[in-house]
Amino acid sequence: MDYKLLIKVAGIIFISAVLGQNLQAQSRNDVIKAYNEGAKVIKTDTEAAITAFENAVTLADQVGETADDLKQKLTGALPSLYFKVANDALRANKPVQEVIQAAKRAIDASEKYNSATNKENSEKVMLQAYLNMASGFFNENDYDNALSSFDSALMINPGYVAAIYNKSLVYLRQNNADEFEKSIDLYLEKLGSGPEDEKAKQASKTALEYFRAAGSKANQEENLDEALALLTKAEKYGEDKDLFYFFADVYNKQKKFDQAMEYAQKGLALETGDSEAKAKYYFQLGLAQKGKGQTSEACASFKNSLFGAFAEASKAERSNLKCQ
Repeated sequence: MDYKLLIKVAGIIFISAVLGQNLQAQSRNDVIKAYNEGAKVIKTDTEAAITAFENAVTLADQVGETADDLKQKLTGALPSLYFKVANDALRANKPVQEVIQAAKRAIDASEKYNSATNKENSEKVMLQAYLNMASGFFNENDYDNALSSFDSALMINPGYVAAIYNKSLVYLRQNNADEFEKSIDLYLEKLGSGPEDEKAKQASKTALEYFRAAGSKANQEENLDEALALLTKAEKYGEDKDLFYFFADVYNKQKKFDQAMEYAQKGLALETGDSEAKAKYYFQLGLAQKGKGQTSEACASFKNSLFGAFAEASKAERSNLKCQ
């Protein structure tokens, strides 16, 4: 090759290499510029900071390895910025759909940039948003959409106990006994024991009162088998003196006097009130004793039930038994 031509070619290669290095340096400067634009507004305009940082990430990808350090800083900051937007929307009581959308963006960004902590926090924001949405539907008596909103929350976190409990309240409002029982049992299972004991006690009380009332109603309508089934469901949520009274009443009507005596005595054991308060339990006890042929014991029980609403019926029973 001609020496002068070789020198010329070498010169062209050198100049191109220098130009390439200058272009690359300029691109890194562009990343820095975009980064700085975001940093300036990070405390005043989170969305603008996100836009600038995302642009800087794109530029860093174009530059390649020499901008990796900048990209690492950017991708470390972005998930928390997306979370901040979602959390701020929630705290400001923005429309629920707006909060949900912001939370979805934050979750996507957390997955994209591998931030487990921000993903978890963003999911909490979304869960709260769905809970707020469901509560709105519930207050409007729109139970189907309330249940759908709770289910959306549970798709994100199947163990979200607040959604499970509130679903049970929807079923309670709908008087859907089967679904109410399933939901409240699942809630109690998820709670377990420990710091949540008070919540478990409240849920158990709600379930007991619901099934006790349903059992009492069935008893009044003389649907004794149904009443017994409902009262048995109530009993698995705890002990209750009024529940024991209804058990005794149903069993006496079914002429199952041993069971009636058992529950009447259980009710008496829990009743700490005066003689009038205890009268209904003594009355049921007396009926059971009469049914078993225990006349003297029945007379004593009916004597103890001669108070309040049970006074007249107790007098009649004592008269029929010829009690002294």
